[in-house]
Amino acid sequence: MFSVQFLFRIAKVTAVASIGLMGLLVVIDNTTDYFTNYQFVAHVLKMDTTFPESNIHYRSINNIFLFHAGYVLIILLEGLMAFCCIKGSWLLFKNLRGNARMFHASKNWAVAGIIIGIVIWFLGFEVVGGEWFAMWQSRVWNGLTAAERIVSFLVLVLILLHLKDEELE
Repeated sequence: MFSVQFLFRIAKVTAVASIGLMGLLVVIDNTTDYFTNYQFVAHVLKMDTTFPESNIHYRSINNIFLFHAGYVLIILLEGLMAFCCIKGSWLLFKNLRGNARMFHASKNWAVAGIIIGIVIWFLGFEVVGGEWFAMWQSRVWNGLTAAERIVSFLVLVLILLHLKDEELE
């Protein structure tokens, strides 16, 4: 039977690898089906489905170059997050049976990847998209529920990674 300490290490590796896989799949989806989510970005920036009587439409952007630039930036950040989390999970896996200090020291890439994910889905989608561009007002182009789900998991895994690693029995 495995010790609790070892199982927590397995949980950390699995959670980070899952985030990396999700990021990789998102990048694949966003590049192979580029124009589906491009439309999402364009409509959020245009604010064309927000409340018509809203007084914040001055924030809207209607520039095709900026739509593409914003979307490409999102895809690049998602790719960077995926890379960091996949590399981080591999380093954690390599040090799975190492001492607590070595296992803890191998978390850098994983933490970096999770930070990038928080930048994408909290700062990018919830703060900028949700609040600045009032995505919450749109019935059609509202990604806040998905962003909240992802951010919640990212933060929980970040907390899990922060838990003190004990020596294996």
